[in-house]
Amino acid sequence: MDGARAIADPVRREILELVRTTPLPAGSIAAHFSISRPAVSKHLRVLIECGVVEATASGRQRIYALRPEPLVEVATYLDRLLSPSFAMRLDALETEVARTRRERRVRPPSASISTGETA
Repeated sequence: MDGARAIADPVRREILELVRTTPLPAGSIAAHFSISRPAVSKHLRVLIECGVVEATASGRQRIYALRPEPLVEVATYLDRLLSPSFAMRLDALETEVARTRRERRVRPPSASISTGETA
């Protein structure tokens, strides 16, 4: 799961936020950080290796853009990890069915009959 490696570092997460909506050249990305340009380049290299960023040449510049597909695997995993399990949902349904049955047994028969008038 290379997407997890990509988001493991706060600098890489911020780079992903920067290129999320607009592809940017390396210089613009590096300008957002107080770390050295070579350090930003290393983070960009990791993001490319993980497949979450693609670089295209535009003249002498390299333009970096987000590729969200590898992050879908991470999102799916986290969703499965954090969402209630199917067994828990079935338990909740069973509890609700039991409560409804109990309410119907306790309710007096006259409560479900209307005023008794006929037309």
